[in-house]
Amino acid sequence: MSDLEPDILAALDRGEQVSIMEPLLISESSRHRGDLADLAVELAAHSAGFRRSLPEGVLTALADLVRAMNCYYSNLIEGHDTHPIDIERALRNDYSTNTEKRNLQLEAKAHIAVQRWIEEDGLRGRTASLEGICEIHKRFGELLPDEMLWIENPDTGERMKVVPGELRQRDVKVGQHVPISPGAVPRFLGQFERVYSGLGKAETIIAAAAAHHRLLWVHPFLDGNGRVARLMSYAMLLEALDTGGVWSIARGLARNAQSYKGHLAQCDLPRRNDLDGRGNLSEEELASFTRFFLETCLDQVKFMEELVQPDRLRDRILLWAEEEIRADKLPPKAGSILEAILYRGELPRGDTAGILGTSDRQARRVVAALIKSGVLVSKSTRAPLRLIFPATLASRWMPGLFPEKP
Repeated sequence: MSDLEPDILAALDRGEQVSIMEPLLISESSRHRGDLADLAVELAAHSAGFRRSLPEGVLTALADLVRAMNCYYSNLIEGHDTHPIDIERALRNDYSTNTEKRNLQLEAKAHIAVQRWIEEDGLRGRTASLEGICEIHKRFGELLPDEMLWIENPDTGERMKVVPGELRQRDVKVGQHVPISPGAVPRFLGQFERVYSGLGKAETIIAAAAAHHRLLWVHPFLDGNGRVARLMSYAMLLEALDTGGVWSIARGLARNAQSYKGHLAQCDLPRRNDLDGRGNLSEEELASFTRFFLETCLDQVKFMEELVQPDRLRDRILLWAEEEIRADKLPPKAGSILEAILYRGELPRGDTAGILGTSDRQARRVVAALIKSGVLVSKSTRAPLRLIFPATLASRWMPGLFPEKP
């Protein structure tokens, strides 16, 4: 019987009513509702304006860099510090010989693969669904090395295997919060799906923070809940705001990690009085977290807008090119190609000689040098040239995006 005991306990459903997760939305009668709606409108306007301001080729290059940035900051919140330069190396299958660092590189690569799948509409229409949430966890977990799929119970020392995509089968404790019984998880995620899947775009923007907390409150998986919640939030905002993947809340959450975690803990608190909504949990705290969440999003959009202002970005890139030319690392006039691509978004190879005022042969030499330096890419020898924002140059081209590698 003792061998069966864990499995019996794992199947426990204490019959919790889904109402104990309420409120799932900030009510229309909340005194905070107007301010939150204004923030959502401002965020939508800034996000749309920023995306429209970018030529298509620059947008693609920026989205690639932001994908690595989002991965870096999301993992940093979990205490895993894998610099985007090392992430970029992992994407080229260039791994550290140190097992621990290699595992972190593989973890980062898994995160980026899932985010790319999200950006390619892999979750569209299913972002808040039980199926979609489990698929995020499954896709992420299946790409992890086996060593990263084991967790240890801090009280008993028991090692437990995390099965990608599988809902937890036992009770857990997260800080002071004891989530619902394992048998109740599907029931609560069903209610989660019913509420958050049927919202319009404007309401989704306001509800994104509440969905983020409530998923963590349910704690559907043995491990990986934080990353799943942030990827889900990324997907919700990508769809509701059509962000183009050129900004991410993860940087803002990581830079304010103490406030982020503090807000999440406060949202676990029960309703205080008759002025604190009508649900089991505090609506005031949920509204406070929503304000923090939306303000963090807005701050990140404005940061990215400032960072890639055309004239300033152009000046930083051309200054870098001039220094590379003086150091004989790039041929003369290489900056003219970069400037043209910044303006147009992409550049047909046949236009390069005219821009440089040189022969076709010399133009090909300049292009080859820029490709070798890792700042240009092309799908084929005849396809147009596009810009890349390499992580190794981020401190020069995109200062402040993430810390310099020590």
